[in-house]
Amino acid sequence: MSGPGVPALPFRLGYNTNGLPFHRLPEALELVAGAGFHAVAITPDVGALDPFRLSRQDVVETASRLSDLGLRCAIEAGARFVLDPERKHRPNLLDGSDQGRERRIDFYRRCIDLAADLGAGVMSLWAGAAPEGMAMTLDGDPASPLGERLAAGLATVVEHARAAGVRVGFEPEPGMFVERPAGFETLLRVMGSSGDDLGLTLDVGHCVVTGDLPVSDVARRFQDRLIHVHLADCPPGVHEHLPLGHGGLDLRDALDGLCAIGFDGIAAVELSRDGHRGPDAVRESWATIQACR
Repeated sequence: MSGPGVPALPFRLGYNTNGLPFHRLPEALELVAGAGFHAVAITPDVGALDPFRLSRQDVVETASRLSDLGLRCAIEAGARFVLDPERKHRPNLLDGSDQGRERRIDFYRRCIDLAADLGAGVMSLWAGAAPEGMAMTLDGDPASPLGERLAAGLATVVEHARAAGVRVGFEPEPGMFVERPAGFETLLRVMGSSGDDLGLTLDVGHCVVTGDLPVSDVARRFQDRLIHVHLADCPPGVHEHLPLGHGGLDLRDALDGLCAIGFDGIAAVELSRDGHRGPDAVRESWATIQACR
């Protein structure tokens, strides 16, 4: 991670496997490590480590491969159609039915248990979009009934994670019910003491979309909650993940900001739309980060 004259980063650089959907997981891990990354964010999905079809052998082999490659791991719970083959990211914790919310909670429990088995310290998730016809975002509205519904589901998930020795990182995502860091602050107020262990997953590209800049200021503001980071570029105002250097992100500011607060988790590149060029995207991302340092 460092060369002559280049100081080591306090955190580990990683790559998210949702950007390598056309690779078998062992080969994706080798590709990530071979490019120079020291961590990987694994998205359990229908093609790899499906939480509903998981075998003990799959878990043991993955843990062994991570160890052999020297890769630290985080688990991402962002699979698109793992719960419903026709509805992306549904049901979520905002669902109108108790059964729907419980299915999402069950999925999160499975992801947490997988994280514990793989030695991953973090399982990252998001709110999902509000049901049609209801308030779109939580930002600044602690009285929202959907906020209370989300808080109740998260409290259950965080409790399970605490018992498993895993931290839950919550990611604000443009277009979802909690889309900005301000919404995360509101969520914490709604949760009260049940959210004491809830951490923040910060996607630096999302900050470009929502105008929460500079990233270094956001990192400093949430340094006591920040446990996981996604690295991607985005155009201002448009939620489209782009390779680093192809949008409005000041990458140097983001990296410097993480260093300044002593962030020691994983900062994982997330390019879920670049799977068709996965090997190139992995190598280019590593080269861009190193050139920026």
